[in-house]
Amino acid sequence: MNDKIRVLFICTANAARSQMAEGLLRSKYGNHFEVFSAGTRQSRVSPRAIEVMKEIGIDISHHHSKTLGEISGMSFDLAVTLCDNAHQVCPVVSCASETIHHGFPDPHLTCGSDEDVLNGYRDVRDMIAAWIDMTFTP
Repeated sequence: MNDKIRVLFICTANAARSQMAEGLLRSKYGNHFEVFSAGTRQSRVSPRAIEVMKEIGIDISHHHSKTLGEISGMSFDLAVTLCDNAHQVCPVVSCASETIHHGFPDPHLTCGSDEDVLNGYRDVRDMIAAWIDMTFTP
């Protein structure tokens, strides 16, 4: 019997924030949580998200972008929308016992040089990691 709490992270494209959150929660507290992510539309996992996660020893290169439709039929204890657009599209996720919203900036919108953009991804990664530690520590 699986006693793990099932968590779904949702963002618009399931490309960066939700993928990083999935990787972080699974890596840090995977013995307590079964973790998934999806988007309101499908895209691809951001190479920059993969890169900044690899910097902290978490490999999300095997992840792929999924839509909410692809996880239909599954049930979750908690759904978390991580961007305002996803929250507007699905303020309540019907397949989850509880839905909460905690928005993070879109790292893809960071302006500047390649290093500036990577730093934007690092900043969002670190914000998500700190929030996960505060919210999900068993």
